[in-house]
Amino acid sequence: MSPTNPTPGILYVTMSPLPSLLPPKFHDWYNNEHGPGRLRLPFCLNGFRYRASDLSTSTPASPDHPEWMAIYDIADMQELESDTYTRLRKAPVQSQRERDTMKEIKVDRRFYDFVGRVKGRSLRCWKVSVKKELARWYEEEHIPLLSKVPGWRRTRRFVTSSLEEDKEREWLALHEYAPLNGLGGEEFVKATTTEWTGRIYEDVVKEKKRRVYDLYYTFGPAPRDLQSLSSSEAIPAESTDGMTKTLPAHSASTGYASISSFITTPDGVVLPYELSGSPDPNAPLLILINSILVSRGIWDNFILHFLKITANKFRILRYNSRGRTSLPDSSTKSTTVNTLADDVITILNALCAQTAAVVGVSLGGATALNVALKYPSRITAFVACDTNSVAPAGNPKAWGERIEVCEKEGARANISGSEEPIVGSELAELTVRRWFTKESYADSTLVKRIENVKEMVKGNSLQGFKESVKALYQYDFRDAMKTYEGKGAFLVGAGDGVLPKTMKEMANSLGKGVELKEIQGAGHLPMVERPEEVAEFVSGFLG
Repeated sequence: MSPTNPTPGILYVTMSPLPSLLPPKFHDWYNNEHGPGRLRLPFCLNGFRYRASDLSTSTPASPDHPEWMAIYDIADMQELESDTYTRLRKAPVQSQRERDTMKEIKVDRRFYDFVGRVKGRSLRCWKVSVKKELARWYEEEHIPLLSKVPGWRRTRRFVTSSLEEDKEREWLALHEYAPLNGLGGEEFVKATTTEWTGRIYEDVVKEKKRRVYDLYYTFGPAPRDLQSLSSSEAIPAESTDGMTKTLPAHSASTGYASISSFITTPDGVVLPYELSGSPDPNAPLLILINSILVSRGIWDNFILHFLKITANKFRILRYNSRGRTSLPDSSTKSTTVNTLADDVITILNALCAQTAAVVGVSLGGATALNVALKYPSRITAFVACDTNSVAPAGNPKAWGERIEVCEKEGARANISGSEEPIVGSELAELTVRRWFTKESYADSTLVKRIENVKEMVKGNSLQGFKESVKALYQYDFRDAMKTYEGKGAFLVGAGDGVLPKTMKEMANSLGKGVELKEIQGAGHLPMVERPEEVAEFVSGFLG
């Protein structure tokens, strides 16, 4: 629904879990399934979980005094009656886990329309039919006095939504403060004990409730709560569509909890990802970017070594880059290195992460370098592997010939539920032979890994390949590299043709010069052939 004059507001929910619902199950469901599902809706602007800080032995948590509260800012309240929203609360979209979990929670869900807000020293007010004396008190005395309380940030006012005509109208005020604040102090007492305040509570207000909550969690469209999965009480879970899976640490063969889900870019491209590693929500984030034609699986062995070396210090996210599958009609028609860099920022935003380190290989290496150059405040460090600072002039012709090989073979497969053209076996064999050293084919362990990579190349969407390869046709980072002041390094397989020489020149031309690490016994994908050596270098570089 898109009315001419949309009504902004909030979805306000309080929850009281029954004793039978174990906290890790409650938090995993809420943080990794329920909340992100709402944040993927275009009209759901943000979402926050709060935990009551006003509970005590004399006033314990109860359905009348709930411990948990969540607020979602809604751009247009009418959307809460649309099928886009209501289908989330019923089968088949609603998962069995959610149906089972909700049976163990007392829920109070309310809709409120936005009335006005005060932020800083300015007032914006949307006039609605409210008791004039109450509105005048808020605007002329109460909020101005509250704004003088140390730590006050803003006050927003709401009224029972017009969507809930059958409910008694009530007014809600949300007063937001910094963690360190003057609640209970002199300014607060002064703001809440005036003569006018007394008259309002005695003559105007029928009933008043005041609760105090601390911010507990910020929702994003990407599930990221590994902390709840570190508990022995957590259980594996999967969404109805199979696109989101959570695996507790005690259930994983690796010993590390993981979340598999997806992020959707502003132009509608779905980027599947896997997040694993440290359960600490404040642990540094490392994003791994794969080369063209392969999936995030090329990092499997690197991650195991890296987390072991770093004592599980990092959260690691790897994802299938744009072009692994066919792109929707809504996607950017010409994929460039800037498009791919923007995808990294989209991932950061979806994870509610301010910064990350990035490591990429081949086209992923160019992406890692470019995102660091374009967004230096968001990228703490980068390692670019087996890549170039400028697109070779022969790239369009060389890659065009490879596309012709695929089209001639005409291989097809089922991808994401529909049959479509894929890259096929012929180019997969040619590509993998070029990527790996001859010596690796004599190592039985590496042969298995090489076969896995070959299957990745073979099964890549042909349409996605055609689009993503355009990013290799034209780019030049050389001028931007000269003035780069951030933290960066380069890594290359010693057996990767002319790239060791090329990348030595790159390393010398980045800012005042940085380190180049050559990995012996490796070709174009060192993290596949020599994952331990790559992990040792990256962990040492990141510190």
